[in-house]
Amino acid sequence: MRPLLVVLTILLLAGLSCTLSSGGRQDPATVYNIPRDQAIFLAASQPRTLDPALTYGSPADVVGAIFNGLVTLDSSLRVQPDLAAGWEVSPDGRIYTFYLHRQAIFHNGRPVTAQDVVYSWDRALDPATGSDTATTYLGDIQGALERHDGRAAEISGLRILDDYTLEVRLTAPISYFLAKLTYPVAFVVDRENVIQPNWQRQPSGAGPFKLRRWQDDEVIILDRFEQYYGQPARVEHLVYLMGAGIPLSLYETGQIDLVGISGSSLERAQDPNSPLATDLRVGVNLCTTMVGLNSGIPPFDDLRVRQAFHYALDQERLITALYRGAALPAHTLLPPGMPGYLPREAPYPFDPQRARELLAAAGYSDLADLPPLTYSTSGYGDVGGFVTAVVSLWQESLGVTIEPVLHDPYLYLDELYAGNVGNFFAFGWCADYPDPENFLDILFHSRSRQNIGGFTDAQLDAGLERARVEPDVAVRLALYAALEEQLLEEVPAILVSHSLSAVLVKPYLQGYVHTPIGVAQWHQVERGQ
Repeated sequence: MRPLLVVLTILLLAGLSCTLSSGGRQDPATVYNIPRDQAIFLAASQPRTLDPALTYGSPADVVGAIFNGLVTLDSSLRVQPDLAAGWEVSPDGRIYTFYLHRQAIFHNGRPVTAQDVVYSWDRALDPATGSDTATTYLGDIQGALERHDGRAAEISGLRILDDYTLEVRLTAPISYFLAKLTYPVAFVVDRENVIQPNWQRQPSGAGPFKLRRWQDDEVIILDRFEQYYGQPARVEHLVYLMGAGIPLSLYETGQIDLVGISGSSLERAQDPNSPLATDLRVGVNLCTTMVGLNSGIPPFDDLRVRQAFHYALDQERLITALYRGAALPAHTLLPPGMPGYLPREAPYPFDPQRARELLAAAGYSDLADLPPLTYSTSGYGDVGGFVTAVVSLWQESLGVTIEPVLHDPYLYLDELYAGNVGNFFAFGWCADYPDPENFLDILFHSRSRQNIGGFTDAQLDAGLERARVEPDVAVRLALYAALEEQLLEEVPAILVSHSLSAVLVKPYLQGYVHTPIGVAQWHQVERGQ
């Protein structure tokens, strides 16, 4: 999702991103001359990019309204046809033949063809593009890794049979291949568009909405694409407000139609006497928040130190103080609701004495012998509440000093992928498709691009590779259960919480579904009375 992204500590609801005051703001419908009864108004933050190959967002974001791929996830998280009208799979599960919609066109009127799919995937895997997610979601295609590594000029596993038929050969039969194609990096772009200078300001996708206006840090306006090959969007416009305004205030004054809430705002909405109570929807996200550990350098290259810091974090106290009922303690890597999830007892209950014993066994009986510890996080000057609380708890329980290192939030993920992770780093993951591979394999296989902390275990790699191709569902889930148990013992990251998501939705928004994974659905939502 999270698919992502990697989506590291993803806020699925962009409404949580804005932080400014809304006092005296003029009605955006009037400001932008958008008929309110023909539009959905949302709060958002400035997009990092509108390039599907480079985004870390989900299909629920602006990119997913403008662009689309061969397949999509519906609101029940089932794979459905999108640009592909259908497909066939060979008996050995290695060859997929996709049949494209012949009516699909880009926003500039050009037909979408198999050549466009090949171009889009080749572009995503081209090392010159610099995608951090291409190998994660397209790497099972034969020749994809060679293309990404610069060892091949094209993807050998793609064959165009005709303008509307594409054959895709995989390196191994994996049951979740179609689900991977729902992530934006697999979306189809128009070559004639992306070779133009500053093309993201005038993108030509094939999705249900097209870009009318993007004014930095103020507004993005999307218009319904009337020639969309599927069912046209039920509203004429999507308006994303990025300027001044606290999202909850914008919601209460009727300027936006949906907002994510947490903390005291959630407590307020949960009061049956609150006027917000009837608008509240709460669900479990397929997300796990963790503290990332850099296993490649001391002291966290030592298992005993990783375990010690897990024992030394008072998880219950942290969740109670920060989340106010909007999160569950994480005792597993897989979140509730994910196939293969098994409830477990806390693997590392709060035990400072045990933590000190482990540190002493690792050669740190005097904690002054620990190397300087840094914690990479994002911010513009102030360290966020989560990192402040975690550092304070470790200071209290162990007496260690940890120095936060702030990175520009706009570039934070770039810094992590560049290796600037420090000893600890702000870390989390929300699934992009409902399969345990999307957590355990993507985050912790030694060759995964998303293995930010550099955790390496050859036995784990072998098990993950076996689980990828196991055709029997029950056997496959049992394999993942054993692999998760191994990871819990190895502590590649410190578990914190599974988040609960809460949104306020205006009652006139009909057809909106609060899903545990962000899916493209705004074209299916209409504005009633």
